[in-house]
Amino acid sequence: MWDPFQREVLAELGHAAYVMALPEDPMLDALLRAAGRSRASADAATLARSWPDPASLRGNAAAKRALWPQLRGLRRHA
Repeated sequence: MWDPFQREVLAELGHAAYVMALPEDPMLDALLRAAGRSRASADAATLARSWPDPASLRGNAAAKRALWPQLRGLRRHA
């Protein structure tokens, strides 16, 4: 969400840079790993919001296959 420069500027202004908390979900962790990211990465929350709900992917092979090209693209740019 916030890059290092933005965090520094916010800190100098006395503001806290909040990060959206991600729910504990093994499917979300698997998606982040497939994208070459972790929960600690700066863009994890943004990515999680752009993906379908992990619960909707369970048992839905077509939805998982549709998401793979995006995950592979993110892994290449990690």
